[in-house]
Amino acid sequence: DGLIKVVTPIDDTPAAKAGLLANDIITQIDDDQVQGLTLNQAVDKMRGPVNSSVKLKITRKESKDPIDVTLTRDVIKIKPVRSKIEGGDVAYIRLTQFNEQTFDGMRAAIDKLTGEIGADKIKGYIVDLRNNPGGLLDQAVMVSDAFLDRGEIVSTRGRNPDETQRFSAKAGDLTKGKPIVVLVNGGSASASEIVAGALQDHKRATIMGTRSFGKGSVQSIIPLGGSGALRLTTARYYTPSGRSIQAKGIEPDVEVTQDVPDELKGKDETKGEAGLKGHLKQKDTDERGGSSAYVPPDPAKDKQLISAVDFLHGIQK
Repeated sequence: DGLIKVVTPIDDTPAAKAGLLANDIITQIDDDQVQGLTLNQAVDKMRGPVNSSVKLKITRKESKDPIDVTLTRDVIKIKPVRSKIEGGDVAYIRLTQFNEQTFDGMRAAIDKLTGEIGADKIKGYIVDLRNNPGGLLDQAVMVSDAFLDRGEIVSTRGRNPDETQRFSAKAGDLTKGKPIVVLVNGGSASASEIVAGALQDHKRATIMGTRSFGKGSVQSIIPLGGSGALRLTTARYYTPSGRSIQAKGIEPDVEVTQDVPDELKGKDETKGEAGLKGHLKQKDTDERGGSSAYVPPDPAKDKQLISAVDFLHGIQK
Protein backbone atom coordinates (compact mmCIF):
# COMPACT_ATOMS: atom_id res chain seq x y z
CA ASP A 1 0.00 0.00 0.00
CA GLY A 2 3.03 2.28 -0.32
CA LEU A 3 3.61 2.74 3.42
CA ILE A 4 6.54 1.66 5.60
CA LYS A 5 6.19 -1.08 8.22
CA VAL A 6 8.56 -1.30 11.17
CA VAL A 7 9.87 -4.86 11.51
CA THR A 8 11.53 -4.45 14.92
CA PRO A 9 13.34 -1.40 16.30
CA ILE A 10 16.96 -2.19 17.15
CA ASP A 11 18.12 -1.70 20.74
CA ASP A 12 19.53 1.72 21.68
CA THR A 13 18.67 3.30 18.33
CA PRO A 14 16.61 6.50 17.96
CA ALA A 15 13.56 4.45 16.92
CA ALA A 16 13.73 2.23 20.01
CA LYS A 17 14.31 5.19 22.32
CA ALA A 18 11.31 7.01 20.81
CA GLY A 19 9.04 4.05 21.52
CA LEU A 20 8.43 2.65 18.03
CA LEU A 21 7.14 -0.92 18.07
CA ALA A 22 7.19 -3.85 15.68
CA ASN A 23 4.47 -3.56 13.00
CA ASP A 24 4.05 0.21 13.40
CA ILE A 25 3.16 1.78 10.04
CA ILE A 26 4.92 5.04 9.13
CA THR A 27 2.57 7.30 7.17
CA GLN A 28 4.35 10.69 7.36
CA ILE A 29 7.93 11.89 7.71
CA ASP A 30 7.88 15.45 9.01
CA ASP A 31 5.08 16.91 6.88
CA ASP A 32 5.59 14.66 3.86
CA GLN A 33 3.31 11.74 3.06
CA VAL A 34 5.14 8.43 2.73
CA GLN A 35 2.74 7.08 0.15
CA GLY A 36 4.19 7.72 -3.28
CA LEU A 37 7.80 7.59 -2.10
CA THR A 38 10.19 4.74 -2.76
CA LEU A 39 11.77 3.11 0.29
CA ASN A 40 15.11 4.77 -0.51
CA GLN A 41 13.44 8.18 -0.77
CA ALA A 42 11.73 7.67 2.58
CA VAL A 43 14.99 6.59 4.21
CA ASP A 44 16.76 9.65 2.80
CA LYS A 45 14.11 11.89 4.39
CA MET A 46 14.66 10.25 7.77
CA ARG A 47 18.41 10.78 7.58
CA GLY A 48 20.01 13.99 8.78
CA PRO A 49 22.63 15.56 11.07
CA VAL A 50 23.31 13.96 14.44
CA ASN A 51 21.11 15.42 17.23
CA SER A 52 18.63 16.90 14.76
CA SER A 53 15.02 15.71 15.02
CA VAL A 54 12.57 14.09 12.63
CA LYS A 55 8.84 13.77 13.24
CA LEU A 56 7.02 10.61 12.22
CA LYS A 57 3.32 9.95 12.11
CA ILE A 58 2.53 6.29 12.67
CA THR A 59 -0.51 4.06 12.93
CA ARG A 60 -0.94 1.03 15.16
CA LYS A 61 -3.56 -1.63 14.78
CA GLU A 62 -4.73 -1.18 18.35
CA SER A 63 -4.87 2.65 18.20
CA LYS A 64 -7.79 4.50 16.63
CA ASP A 65 -5.85 7.72 16.09
CA PRO A 66 -2.45 8.29 14.44
CA ILE A 67 0.47 8.69 16.82
CA ASP A 68 3.11 11.43 16.52
CA VAL A 69 6.66 10.36 17.39
CA THR A 70 9.79 12.54 17.42
CA LEU A 71 13.17 10.86 16.87
CA THR A 72 16.53 12.42 17.65
CA ARG A 73 18.95 11.39 14.92
CA ASP A 74 22.16 9.62 15.86
CA VAL A 75 24.87 7.42 14.37
CA ILE A 76 23.51 3.87 14.23
CA LYS A 77 25.91 1.30 15.64
CA ILE A 78 24.44 -2.17 15.46
CA LYS A 79 25.75 -4.53 18.12
CA PRO A 80 24.24 -7.99 17.78
CA VAL A 81 25.41 -9.02 21.27
CA ARG A 82 25.30 -7.16 24.57
CA SER A 83 26.12 -8.64 27.94
CA LYS A 84 26.29 -7.82 31.63
CA ILE A 85 26.11 -9.41 35.08
CA GLU A 86 22.70 -9.52 36.78
CA GLY A 87 22.15 -10.17 40.47
CA GLY A 88 25.85 -10.65 41.11
CA ASP A 89 26.06 -14.18 39.70
CA VAL A 90 23.83 -14.42 36.61
CA ALA A 91 25.23 -13.95 33.10
CA TYR A 92 22.88 -11.89 30.92
CA ILE A 93 23.37 -12.04 27.15
CA ARG A 94 21.18 -10.00 24.82
CA LEU A 95 21.05 -10.98 21.14
CA THR A 96 19.53 -8.18 19.06
CA GLN A 97 19.71 -9.98 15.70
CA PHE A 98 21.34 -12.94 13.99
CA ASN A 99 24.05 -11.61 11.68
CA GLU A 100 27.55 -12.83 10.82
CA GLN A 101 28.94 -11.66 14.18
CA THR A 102 26.27 -13.08 16.50
CA PHE A 103 27.72 -16.47 17.43
CA ASP A 104 31.29 -15.21 17.84
CA GLY A 105 30.03 -12.29 19.91
CA MET A 106 27.95 -14.58 22.12
CA ARG A 107 30.83 -16.99 22.65
CA ALA A 108 33.08 -14.11 23.67
CA ALA A 109 30.38 -12.82 26.04
CA ILE A 110 30.02 -16.25 27.67
CA ASP A 111 33.79 -16.46 28.20
CA LYS A 112 33.98 -12.91 29.56
CA LEU A 113 31.07 -13.23 31.99
CA THR A 114 32.09 -16.70 33.17
CA GLY A 115 35.56 -15.35 33.91
CA GLU A 116 34.23 -12.29 35.75
CA ILE A 117 31.72 -14.21 37.87
CA GLY A 118 33.69 -17.42 38.25
CA ALA A 119 32.77 -20.75 36.70
CA ASP A 120 32.00 -22.24 40.12
CA LYS A 121 29.88 -19.28 41.26
CA ILE A 122 27.75 -18.57 38.19
CA LYS A 123 24.08 -19.47 38.76
CA GLY A 124 23.08 -19.57 35.13
CA TYR A 125 22.57 -17.67 31.90
CA ILE A 126 19.81 -15.46 30.55
CA VAL A 127 19.60 -15.34 26.75
CA ASP A 128 17.41 -12.36 25.85
CA LEU A 129 15.77 -12.74 22.42
CA ARG A 130 13.00 -10.20 22.97
CA ASN A 131 12.28 -8.05 19.92
CA ASN A 132 14.94 -9.93 17.96
CA PRO A 133 13.51 -10.16 14.41
CA GLY A 134 15.80 -13.03 13.38
CA GLY A 135 18.39 -13.18 10.62
CA LEU A 136 20.74 -15.87 9.40
CA LEU A 137 19.74 -19.51 9.79
CA ASP A 138 23.32 -20.72 10.23
CA GLN A 139 23.80 -18.33 13.14
CA ALA A 140 20.60 -19.57 14.80
CA VAL A 141 21.88 -23.13 14.46
CA MET A 142 25.30 -22.21 15.90
CA VAL A 143 23.77 -20.31 18.82
CA SER A 144 21.48 -23.27 19.63
CA ASP A 145 24.40 -25.69 19.28
CA ALA A 146 26.36 -23.66 21.83
CA PHE A 147 24.01 -24.91 24.56
CA LEU A 148 23.42 -28.47 23.30
CA ASP A 149 25.57 -31.60 23.22
CA ARG A 150 23.47 -33.60 20.78
CA GLY A 151 20.16 -33.84 18.96
CA GLU A 152 18.33 -32.06 16.18
CA ILE A 153 18.12 -28.27 16.29
CA VAL A 154 15.70 -27.49 13.47
CA SER A 155 14.44 -28.93 10.20
CA THR A 156 13.08 -27.30 7.07
CA ARG A 157 10.37 -29.16 5.18
CA GLY A 158 8.82 -28.32 1.84
CA ARG A 159 6.43 -30.13 -0.48
CA ASN A 160 9.02 -32.69 -1.52
CA PRO A 161 10.07 -34.94 1.42
CA ASP A 162 13.41 -35.57 -0.31
CA GLU A 163 14.31 -31.89 0.14
CA THR A 164 13.95 -31.93 3.94
CA GLN A 165 17.00 -30.45 5.66
CA ARG A 166 17.95 -31.29 9.24
CA PHE A 167 20.45 -29.43 11.39
CA SER A 168 21.91 -31.18 14.42
CA ALA A 169 24.06 -30.21 17.39
CA LYS A 170 27.66 -31.25 17.86
CA ALA A 171 29.20 -32.26 21.19
CA GLY A 172 30.21 -29.38 23.44
CA ASP A 173 28.12 -27.07 25.66
CA LEU A 174 29.76 -23.68 26.14
CA THR A 175 27.91 -23.20 29.44
CA LYS A 176 28.87 -26.62 30.89
CA GLY A 177 25.25 -27.53 31.58
CA LYS A 178 24.42 -24.46 33.68
CA PRO A 179 20.71 -23.49 33.84
CA ILE A 180 19.45 -21.21 31.06
CA VAL A 181 16.45 -18.91 30.77
CA VAL A 182 15.49 -17.66 27.30
CA LEU A 183 13.38 -14.48 27.18
CA VAL A 184 10.95 -14.05 24.25
CA ASN A 185 8.03 -11.77 23.41
CA GLY A 186 5.82 -10.76 20.50
CA GLY A 187 8.80 -9.24 18.69
CA SER A 188 10.88 -12.44 18.75
CA ALA A 189 10.73 -13.92 15.25
CA SER A 190 12.26 -16.41 12.83
CA ALA A 191 15.81 -17.30 13.94
CA SER A 192 14.93 -16.31 17.51
CA GLU A 193 12.10 -18.82 17.47
CA ILE A 194 14.40 -21.53 16.11
CA VAL A 195 16.71 -21.07 19.11
CA ALA A 196 13.88 -20.90 21.64
CA GLY A 197 12.12 -23.92 20.12
CA ALA A 198 15.25 -26.06 20.05
CA LEU A 199 16.24 -25.33 23.64
CA GLN A 200 12.64 -25.78 24.82
CA ASP A 201 12.17 -29.14 23.09
CA HIS A 202 15.44 -30.48 24.49
CA LYS A 203 14.48 -29.12 27.93
CA ARG A 204 17.79 -27.30 27.94
CA ALA A 205 16.27 -23.93 28.80
CA THR A 206 13.19 -22.47 30.42
CA ILE A 207 11.39 -20.13 28.02
CA MET A 208 9.98 -17.07 29.75
CA GLY A 209 7.98 -14.03 28.61
CA THR A 210 5.10 -13.95 26.12
CA ARG A 211 4.31 -15.85 22.92
CA SER A 212 6.71 -15.20 20.04
CA PHE A 213 5.81 -13.79 16.61
CA GLY A 214 5.30 -17.00 14.61
CA LYS A 215 7.55 -16.44 11.57
CA GLY A 216 8.29 -20.01 10.59
CA SER A 217 8.52 -19.99 6.80
CA VAL A 218 11.56 -20.36 4.55
CA GLN A 219 11.74 -17.97 1.60
CA SER A 220 13.86 -18.37 -1.51
CA ILE A 221 14.88 -15.68 -4.01
CA ILE A 222 14.73 -16.72 -7.67
CA PRO A 223 16.52 -14.31 -10.07
CA LEU A 224 14.55 -13.21 -13.13
CA GLY A 225 15.52 -11.39 -16.29
CA GLY A 226 15.64 -7.60 -16.37
CA SER A 227 17.18 -7.27 -12.90
CA GLY A 228 14.03 -8.71 -11.33
CA ALA A 229 13.58 -11.46 -8.78
CA LEU A 230 10.79 -13.61 -7.40
CA ARG A 231 10.50 -14.36 -3.70
CA LEU A 232 8.78 -17.67 -2.95
CA THR A 233 7.90 -19.39 0.30
CA THR A 234 9.36 -22.85 -0.19
CA ALA A 235 9.37 -24.56 3.23
CA ARG A 236 8.54 -24.29 6.92
CA TYR A 237 10.70 -24.47 10.02
CA TYR A 238 10.01 -27.28 12.49
CA THR A 239 11.34 -27.65 16.02
CA PRO A 240 13.02 -30.93 17.08
CA SER A 241 9.70 -32.34 18.35
CA GLY A 242 8.05 -31.62 14.99
CA ARG A 243 6.20 -28.41 15.89
CA SER A 244 5.67 -25.88 13.13
CA ILE A 245 6.51 -22.34 14.21
CA GLN A 246 4.52 -20.74 11.38
CA ALA A 247 1.60 -18.55 12.58
CA LYS A 248 1.78 -20.18 16.02
CA GLY A 249 5.02 -19.02 17.58
CA ILE A 250 6.72 -20.42 20.65
CA GLU A 251 4.64 -20.49 23.83
CA PRO A 252 6.72 -19.70 26.93
CA ASP A 253 7.07 -22.29 29.69
CA VAL A 254 6.50 -19.46 32.14
CA GLU A 255 4.36 -16.55 30.95
CA VAL A 256 5.44 -13.23 32.41
CA THR A 257 3.73 -10.02 31.30
CA GLN A 258 5.04 -6.50 31.77
CA ASP A 259 3.35 -3.56 33.46
CA VAL A 260 2.55 -1.49 30.38
CA PRO A 261 2.33 2.31 30.81
CA ASP A 262 -1.18 3.75 30.41
CA GLU A 263 -0.23 5.60 27.23
CA LEU A 264 0.88 2.32 25.59
CA LYS A 265 -1.89 0.02 26.79
CA GLY A 266 -3.54 -1.65 23.83
CA LYS A 267 -0.71 -0.46 21.58
CA ASP A 268 2.08 -2.74 22.77
CA GLU A 269 1.04 -5.93 20.97
CA THR A 270 2.33 -7.11 17.60
CA LYS A 271 -0.06 -8.65 15.09
CA GLY A 272 2.07 -11.75 14.90
CA GLU A 273 2.50 -13.71 11.68
CA ALA A 274 -1.10 -14.94 11.92
CA GLY A 275 -2.33 -11.35 11.82
CA LEU A 276 -0.53 -10.44 8.60
CA LYS A 277 -2.47 -10.34 5.35
CA GLY A 278 -1.43 -13.09 2.96
CA HIS A 279 0.57 -15.08 5.52
CA LEU A 280 1.25 -18.78 4.96
CA LYS A 281 -1.59 -20.48 6.79
CA GLN A 282 -1.41 -23.63 8.86
CA LYS A 283 -3.23 -26.69 7.58
CA ASP A 284 -5.04 -26.85 10.89
CA THR A 285 -6.80 -23.83 12.34
CA ASP A 286 -4.66 -23.58 15.46
CA GLU A 287 -3.11 -20.21 14.65
CA ARG A 288 -2.17 -17.72 17.33
CA GLY A 289 -2.00 -13.96 17.10
CA GLY A 290 0.68 -11.65 18.43
CA SER A 291 1.56 -10.78 22.00
CA SER A 292 3.09 -7.84 23.82
CA ALA A 293 6.45 -6.62 22.56
CA TYR A 294 6.92 -4.04 25.32
CA VAL A 295 10.19 -4.02 27.25
CA PRO A 296 10.59 -1.27 29.88
CA PRO A 297 13.62 0.95 29.24
CA ASP A 298 14.41 0.77 32.97
CA PRO A 299 15.73 -2.72 33.90
CA ALA A 300 14.43 -2.19 37.44
CA LYS A 301 10.89 -2.31 36.02
CA ASP A 302 11.51 -5.22 33.65
CA LYS A 303 9.39 -7.97 35.23
CA GLN A 304 10.53 -10.58 32.72
CA LEU A 305 14.20 -9.96 33.44
CA ILE A 306 13.59 -9.85 37.19
CA SER A 307 11.65 -13.12 37.02
CA ALA A 308 14.47 -14.76 35.06
CA VAL A 309 17.07 -13.72 37.64
CA ASP A 310 14.84 -14.89 40.50
CA PHE A 311 14.23 -18.19 38.72
CA LEU A 312 17.94 -18.83 38.39
CA HIS A 313 18.46 -17.92 42.02
CA GLY A 314 15.80 -20.45 42.95
CA ILE A 315 13.53 -17.79 44.46
CA GLN A 316 9.79 -18.46 44.15
CA LYS A 317 7.74 -15.28 44.14
